Amino acid sequence: MAAMTSLDVFKIPGKVCEKTSEKPFIAFEYYPPKTETGVENLMKRMKRMKELGPLYVDVTWGAGGTTSDLTMDLCDRAQKEFGLVANMHLTCTNMPREKIDEAIRVAKEKDIKNILALRGDPPIGQKDWKPVESGFSCALDLIKYLREKAGDFFAITVAAYPEGHPTRIKKVEEGHALSETEKGRCVTLEDGVYVCSDKDFQEELEYLKKKVDAGAGMIVTQMFYDVDCFLAFVNACREYGITIPIIPGVMCVTSYGGFKRMGQLCKTRVPKDVAEMFESVKDDPHKVKQAGIHLGLQMSKKTFR
Repeated sequence: MAAMTSLDVFKIPGKVCEKTSEKPFIAFEYYPPKTETGVENLMKRMKRMKELGPLYVDVTWGAGGTTSDLTMDLCDRAQKEFGLVANMHLTCTNMPREKIDEAIRVAKEKDIKNILALRGDPPIGQKDWKPVESGFSCALDLIKYLREKAGDFFAITVAAYPEGHPTRIKKVEEGHALSETEKGRCVTLEDGVYVCSDKDFQEELEYLKKKVDAGAGMIVTQMFYDVDCFLAFVNACREYGITIPIIPGVMCVTSYGGFKRMGQLCKTRVPKDVAEMFESVKDDPHKVKQAGIHLGLQMSKKTFR
């Protein structure tokens, strides 16, 4: 591999590629707190978690840029106070071009070299996502704009979905037979079975490849609980010619309510043994957390191959 320049040392895709297959690495994702006390508590926790040696830390971006100033401030503090490498989320939901320009300007000023480019979720209270005037319609638009405005200053990460994007996961009609690949990623929800069809899944791969070709250097997946589904997704990406690093999104369960709520919201495939494990301890918060740690550990071991 070519020698890295001084500008590359803090770019996450290069750091990932430098890691050997003999030793795993970890990264943490943080959500901007809603209060000043919450921010200070997060900084204390970030300092403690630094001792675990994360390769980088993610900081999320609120819908419509609602946490933009705090997100950039947390990334700045993570790098300057703790020597961590920050990966700043940037969404384009309800984000006019001027606000994106401001985010690019401030990120460059603060020397934040890594961005996770996302379309983002609808703002609270709005069910469906709608582009704003002079805004962006998808993450691909944002990636192209980042490259246009900032050249290679930023290392860009993008999102992907092992089961398919939630908007592509649709209810299976009665009597419809699933293919073997569809069976491997179908999702059972309260009102039936849902799946991202083979046709839609192929279009998902096509779109992901466009994001890579536009300048993305790394992929981070949506949370998942079925490692076999994740590995099948990775294989599908490789067969399609997507060769950049793919980082598994492992979200440890901390409460039974959260487990059920997030699974429904994200249309996440839950293996039978995982569902039964949490069902058996749902009335004991401590046991739920212990089960979440156990599952996170087992998933991490299985994804590292």
